[in-house]
Parts: sequence; structure tokens; C-alpha cells
Amino acid sequence: MSDQIGAAIIIATVFLGLYLVLKTLTDYLLRRRIIRNGHVDKAGILEVVEGETRRYPTLKWGLVALFAGAGMILVQVLSRVGRLNWDQGVDAFLPVGIELVFIAAGFLTYFFIASKKQ
Repeated sequence: MSDQIGAAIIIATVFLGLYLVLKTLTDYLLRRRIIRNGHVDKAGILEVVEGETRRYPTLKWGLVALFAGAGMILVQVLSRVGRLNWDQGVDAFLPVGIELVFIAAGFLTYFFIASKKQ
């Protein structure tokens, strides 16, 4: 069972990597062609990106790191107490799930703080 999951992850990673390389290459070729035709303003390379991605980047990654660290601490404490089994059984993916929930909580906290300040 784990061999099948590993093979599926490898195949998905290869296809994702291939997609990203092809997308980057085609975007480059398209922009180069637009610039060669004299439409620099339509190429989108001189535009400054404004919006949500530029607001409070330090706060966002600080909160994500804080919550990720809290998740790691909780996983470590639970494994020391003996409640989590990392190696086998039903609890094998539980530490990963706990960590992802904490990281998502960090992003949600950032979202609520950023939307209040707007």
C-alpha cells in the first residue's frame, strides 16, 4: 500500500514540475514576442503588483512561523506523553495533520488581522 502511495506522489511531483517548467517557458516566450512587436506596456513586466500579496508580509510569515512552531511543540509534547505513534497505525498521519491545522490557523489569523486593518 505504501509503495503505491509513494509511486503516486512521485508521478504527481514529476507532472507538477513538468507543468511549472513548461508554463514558465511559454510565459517567457510569449512576453518576449510581445516585447519584440513593440507592445511593452501589454507585456506586464513593468507593472508593480499591488494588493493583498504586498500587505504586511512580515506579519503574515511571522504568524505562520509562530503557529507552525506551536504545532511542532504540540506534536512533540503528545509524542513524549505517548499518545502519538509516528511509525504505524492510524496515528501515523496525525502529527502532519496537527501541523497543517496550525499553519492554516496562522494564515487565517493573518487574514483576519489584515482585513480589520483595511
